Formats: sequence, C-alpha cells, structure tokens
Amino acid sequence: MDERQREFLDELLMTPSPSGFEANGQRVWTEYVRGFADEVRTDAYGNAVAVSEGGSTSIAVVGHADQIGYIVRRIDDDGYLHLGPIGGVDESVSRGQYVTVHADEPVSGVIGQTAIHLREGDDEYDEIRDQKVDVGADDGESARELVSVGDPITVESRVRELQGTRLAASGLDNRVGTWTAAELLRAVADRKGGPTVYAVSTVQEELGVRGAEMVGFDLAPDAAIAVDVTHANDGAGAPADRGGDIELGGGPVIGRGSANHPVLVDALRTAADEAEIPVQLEARGIATGTDADAFYTARGGIASLNLGLPNRYMHTPVEVVDTDDLVGAVELLAATLDRTAEDEQFRVEV
Repeated sequence: MDERQREFLDELLMTPSPSGFEANGQRVWTEYVRGFADEVRTDAYGNAVAVSEGGSTSIAVVGHADQIGYIVRRIDDDGYLHLGPIGGVDESVSRGQYVTVHADEPVSGVIGQTAIHLREGDDEYDEIRDQKVDVGADDGESARELVSVGDPITVESRVRELQGTRLAASGLDNRVGTWTAAELLRAVADRKGGPTVYAVSTVQEELGVRGAEMVGFDLAPDAAIAVDVTHANDGAGAPADRGGDIELGGGPVIGRGSANHPVLVDALRTAADEAEIPVQLEARGIATGTDADAFYTARGGIASLNLGLPNRYMHTPVEVVDTDDLVGAVELLAATLDRTAEDEQFRVEV
C-alpha cells in the first residue's frame, strides 16, 4: 500500500460514520474519488456513486460507508446518557470505552463500568439498553445543554500499526470496502476499453443492506461485486469449527453459493490464476450478509458476488486486517476488469 492509499484509508477510519449518520464519511470518500472519476453523484440518503465510463456493460464495485455504534435513547436527571444500539453492537466490549457523542459539537464521554472491587462477581454482561455514557455532566439539565436524544455515538476512533502489514482500528468494517472500491476506480480510470465501472459507497448496510437496496434499483448495473469484511478464524479465541479456513494475509476471499453468481466466481478465480494473485474461498450456502444480498434480487436479478477481506475481532473496537489483502483485492478486481469485454453478459447457461 503506497503512501497516498494509506493516507486515504486513515482518513476514512478517523471519520466516524455510524449507520444513518454517514454524511461526514461520504464527504471524505467523494472528495477523494472526484480526483479521477468521470462523474460523482449522491442520492437522497447519501449513497455515493463514482463513474469511470467505458462500454455498454456496467460493473459496480460496492463497499458500505456505515459502521456500528450507539444512539442516545434518553438523558436521565443525573446527567447520564442511556444507550440504544446502531447495528450489531457487542455488549461484552462496550463497557469502559471512550466514546464521542456526535451532537452539534462533538462531546467526549465514557461508557461506565463499575469497578471490580464493587461488583458482585457475576459474569453477565449488561444489555446495551442498560449501559450509560458519562459525559461529566452534573445533572440532566447540563447534559441536555450538550446533547439531544437521537444523537449518534461512536467508540473513539484510533488506528494502530501492528507487526508487518497488520493494522488495527475500529470501523475497519467496512472502510476497507469503500477504500477498495475507490482504489479500484483509480486503478482503471485511465484504461482504454472495457466496461463502465461504478465505485459505490452505500449507507445503512449494518441496518439491513438498505442503502444497497436503493442503489441496486436505481443504478441497475449488469454485475455488482460487494467488498466487505469476512471473519478470519486465525485470531485469538476464534472457534476452529466455525466458518472456513480464512486467514489474514492469505488474500481476498471469493464467496461461493447463494448470491454469488457462478459466472462472476469463475471470472475472479480465472483472473487470480492468470495474474498469480492469492485468493481464498468461502462457502456461503444461505446468504452473504453483505450488500450483495440486496443487489442480486434487484431489478429482476443482478449478477452479484461478495468479495471478502479477512478481519479479526469483527464488531469490536480492535478489528484487525492485513493491508496486503486490501491491495490484493484491488489487483484482483483490476485483473478481472481487464478480462471483461465491453459487452459482457453475465448469465447462467440453462
């Protein structure tokens, strides 16, 4: 990953973008792609599309901009903020975290944890609705001067270098996907021939692939590749009998089954072989759990595929990826587009 690519990734990671409140993150993304896209547009809810014009066939490469977080459910008379979830938050890792309340002006706080000396020793985790943020307010009146019900909250944004090409951060799910879509567009922007390419940054994936439902209907590409994190089961404590044999640094992960169109699967696997790009395979027998699930049933059926990026400790503040996998995903997608004709058809032969 070169310096410019890394700076862009860090800027995405340091810009909070909870589901339903993605505008700041989308501004970072659209400003970056305007440097090389033929066109950039957004819709009513903030989904963003950047275009590299080509032939009559169109391929969308999609990542989702939103991240999990919390929302202010109520403010009590003691000045504490009661939480609600935004997306699939994990109550076992929320206690004792630094957070930011995204009010009119950012407000710092912590999700309190009773000191171990004062707890009675049970191992149960409080549900999110039973947890509270302490912003240091003396009472409810002073807290309400700072924040309002419905303000979103995110865990403190930070990026940490680990050994080699490993990177830890909150919100890697799925800034790495929107990063890949943008970098793929940059890689093909000056090409001659080939299909039209849409780089897409969707909203509200963590709430049920809602942004992708909007974009899939409106954009109607011939094919869509959703780039999203997938579970690396080589992390500390990962159960050996859950998921596939996915590891950090092993390359991007091609999903097979459910939404994953066999013609697209074959195209990516062939491109990987010819370009000698390492890839991994993952079984998706029911659903991908990504934006691909929305695209493939839109408009009577859009050929879709989930390209995974291995991620340890998903939906925690300390997600871990290997940046070589991100670079490999861009290389794989570019190699696939190089082999795709301007009038390619993506259909199952029956």
